Amino acid sequence: MDENAKADRTGQIAVIFIATRTPADDEGYAQAAAAMDARAARQPGYRGIDSARDAAGFGITVSWWADEAAAVAWREDAAHAAIRATGRARWYVSYEVAVAGVTRSYAWCRA
Repeated sequence: MDENAKADRTGQIAVIFIATRTPADDEGYAQAAAAMDARAARQPGYRGIDSARDAAGFGITVSWWADEAAAVAWREDAAHAAIRATGRARWYVSYEVAVAGVTRSYAWCRA
């Protein structure tokens, strides 16, 4: 897709996950993250995910949802809840979650 033609996110719910990773079990973390990405993508109302992480383990992931109900359903998904518990026990030093409604959205990309 042409980057200039990205979907308008206005009206969507952004679940913003800000975390610092432990240095433990990179392979297990990568497998769990891939499984959760695939599972989220099958959820009703899922609109996408963007993620970045630096070498020190600080990362931000934004999952995009059609509405609040879809975001809450993802939070309550049993497999997602189980992997969150594993994350607290093994993969994260700390994390913060913020949920926001998008009131305006635009994108730009050099052609």
